[in-house]
Amino acid sequence: MQIRAARLDDAAAIDAVLARACPALMASSYNADLLAAALPAMVKAQPALLQSGTYYVAEDAGRLIGCGGWSFEEPGSRRLEDGLAHLRHFATDPAMVRRGVGRAIVARCLAMATARGVTCFEAFASLNAEPFYQSLGLERLDRVDLPMAPGIRLPAIRMRGSVPAMEHRLKPA
Repeated sequence: MQIRAARLDDAAAIDAVLARACPALMASSYNADLLAAALPAMVKAQPALLQSGTYYVAEDAGRLIGCGGWSFEEPGSRRLEDGLAHLRHFATDPAMVRRGVGRAIVARCLAMATARGVTCFEAFASLNAEPFYQSLGLERLDRVDLPMAPGIRLPAIRMRGSVPAMEHRLKPA
């Protein structure tokens, strides 16, 4: 598996991973009607992230199997907090879950962000992803409802973790 910075020409492959991952992995945590309404907003690559240099893809044998990244700005706003970065738009192909894909992308995010002064990360975790982020050293702050489309709000968990806690959890056993 290789992790590299995403490019604009990765958009279709990222869309495909998101389209496979979101409905399959989120179905156990959200009712079908809410998920169907929210999916169109979730299964599209975000051009600004693809151009940021802080969004990554995981490839295996030339096939894109995961994606995710980070930003200084809080998703959906322009708010900045010194030392804080936000994990963004993560997904792993359902056939590759629990094989270290997400952890490898988070490790890249951690390395790149800490080189730019980040000391803490936040994430808006979908309900099904909370255990993944907990395993990385992030802790639950509160429950939030994320706007996905007019009249559509997706329950999520706002989580936060310090870089030292995350580095400890990401060290190989």
